[in-house]
Amino acid sequence: MKQKEVDFMVKVIGICGSPRKNGNTEILLREALDAAEEAGAETELVRLAGLDINPCRACDSCKKTGECAIEDDLNRVVELAASAHGIIIGSPVYFGSVTAQTKMFMDRTRPLRSEFRLANRVGGAVTVGGSRNGGQETACRDIHSFFLIHEAAVVGNASPTAHYGGTGVGGAKGESADDMTGIETARNLGRRVALLAARIHG
Repeated sequence: MKQKEVDFMVKVIGICGSPRKNGNTEILLREALDAAEEAGAETELVRLAGLDINPCRACDSCKKTGECAIEDDLNRVVELAASAHGIIIGSPVYFGSVTAQTKMFMDRTRPLRSEFRLANRVGGAVTVGGSRNGGQETACRDIHSFFLIHEAAVVGNASPTAHYGGTGVGGAKGESADDMTGIETARNLGRRVALLAARIHG
């Protein structure tokens, strides 16, 4: 049996912002979580697809109460993110950025920022485009910016061919399962998120 790399048990969650269940983004996000688990982390996958989620409506209630006034499924996802040591956000590329579902999650974490509850968490990005240069880097950049604004630590990728995160290619459902570069970068990312989270929180 392979020796675990992480001595301190960390929790790494994957948030899949694809509107399609079991699609290309989820395939690579699962690869990242599998690698984190193999390193010794506890993992959990959350799909935004199928959940009752709504955009921030700028009511500023969270500034006064520290809680979101919108009652939907995103509150549970936001709290789950706050309780994790590592967070990997996965999104297909939509017009050079993340999906609306992913952006709604990011915007709705505003209540966490008042006390910087994501500070020192470890964040990473998995993105999938329709081609190798299909906007993955810009979508990763947007996810990284989200983490940095929350004062989280951001990891990229140890691969010499990809520095942003897990970046894959897929059009038709399931195509990313054959993308060896995407799988490699996703797995590298997942392992690094687990290792850094253990180093910070262990």
